Amino acid sequence: MAARRRRNADTPAAGAPGEGAVLPADLELQDLYGAFAAHGLDDDDLDDAAVLVPPVTLPSEAGLAEQAKAVPMLGWALKLARWTAPHRAVDEFGDLTGPDRAPAARLLGLAPEEGDAPEEAVVEAMRAWSLACDLDLVEIGTTAAGEHVAIPGPDLEPAEEGDADTVLELWLTAAGIVRELAVEADSQELESGQAEDETDEDGLNEVEDARDEAAELLDEALQVLYETTAFAEPGNETVPLGVLAALLVVPEGEEPSDELLGDITEVMVSLDPMLADLAELGLLEYRPIDPELFDEEEEGEAPGPDGPAELDEAESARFGLVRLTPLGQYGIRQWLLEDGYDAPLVGDLARGDAADLLRGISEAANVLPEEELKVWVAGREPVAAARELLAAARGTDAYAPMRRLLCHSALTLLGAPAEPAVREVLDDPELGGGARAWLVSLGLPDVPVPDRAMALWTVVDAFAAQLLDTGGDPDQLRDLVAELPVTDDPVGYFGELWRVEHPYTADVLEAVGELHPDRAVAKEARKAAFKARSQG
Repeated sequence: MAARRRRNADTPAAGAPGEGAVLPADLELQDLYGAFAAHGLDDDDLDDAAVLVPPVTLPSEAGLAEQAKAVPMLGWALKLARWTAPHRAVDEFGDLTGPDRAPAARLLGLAPEEGDAPEEAVVEAMRAWSLACDLDLVEIGTTAAGEHVAIPGPDLEPAEEGDADTVLELWLTAAGIVRELAVEADSQELESGQAEDETDEDGLNEVEDARDEAAELLDEALQVLYETTAFAEPGNETVPLGVLAALLVVPEGEEPSDELLGDITEVMVSLDPMLADLAELGLLEYRPIDPELFDEEEEGEAPGPDGPAELDEAESARFGLVRLTPLGQYGIRQWLLEDGYDAPLVGDLARGDAADLLRGISEAANVLPEEELKVWVAGREPVAAARELLAAARGTDAYAPMRRLLCHSALTLLGAPAEPAVREVLDDPELGGGARAWLVSLGLPDVPVPDRAMALWTVVDAFAAQLLDTGGDPDQLRDLVAELPVTDDPVGYFGELWRVEHPYTADVLEAVGELHPDRAVAKEARKAAFKARSQG
């Protein structure tokens, strides 16, 4: 599965503190729709850079297997496989014989018990039979008498019993087959329009190119759905087809031009049948484009997918709605993993101790910190958990300020019951200032004021954490810079601050010098940064 990539030319190279260490915020998870994590790479090397895939939350494998068995097409394949026992005659191609086709449709509830089976019901039954054969739920053989017969395959019984591994493997194989068939169907129109001479090399190449383009489009659409679902609030996973197409067509930060609006419509029309096919396997829920829209468009009545503004919800839905299911998230994640991409689950970093947790979140590019912290603190005894977190937050390495910021967030999740552990570190030179701030934020009594050295060190550390967390984004840092307690004596304040022994002192002062709204204050900050660099 081809993962989508977007350049992030501003990503700094890896290095020591003050030399552009690559941290999670450098990538900003603007990587919502794919991005490069460029670790010291030149532009020529960007094609080999890592693609960020956001973490997702999935049900248990048992729950996913239940959902897979509830997919009608897979359920029909299982029924037909059981129906072959002990054996059933098939033709030389392994298809059901004519007399068995209508009974198969009735077995699946697609045709009435009495009378002729509708042709469409028989077609659906034969599709389910084909899937059963493709999944090896039935095996085709020849008897000693030369008769072609089908018998149940070895996976049928464990699948019927609900073995999660078997069911999910069958479903994933089925989803892959349908995905390929959907792409084939999308290129059929071009193929049918080729000249009768099927050996025409140019024509065959054009058909192959059409298949490749359809496959790439579908892969990109599925990954966008995967990523948007990962970030969506529960209940808001449904994406209008026009929005999905726009995300695939319109460059980031641009407004769609008339030409791009035409491209969006073409992408919508191309995706429509492919998404409908995937919906049959439960990979997604899909409301297709209302075919009457095309008639209305010819008559000049149909609005575009992005307008008019007064278009109500029901009218908007006529342009198509798609929602990736948990089963679909599972399937796409498996395809990404098979292709060598890192596709984490929420909670992966919360399986170890506090040191593993804080280090993992600080160093990982594709992570949802708050979710990992919630998973880790859930069910833990607050005082013991707080002690473990505080111990893991110590250090003067490049990621240490970020660990302390994450520790503060985790302590907030633990709440007031963690107070005894926090009070134990009030005199710790690295943790004391943050501990006091945390106690004050909860309104707890008897919080001692830090001495001047601790207060200044904490200012630098907290600002450094924000630098790392925001990737130095000026829009997110300006308010923090403006709130620094410079008072009316910037010379004296920065004269103290540049002497603070912290690995990010110079970086903090440089950021203040660039962003402070008061030019005099900014000038003094830059002078202090120079002194800090010289001292270092």
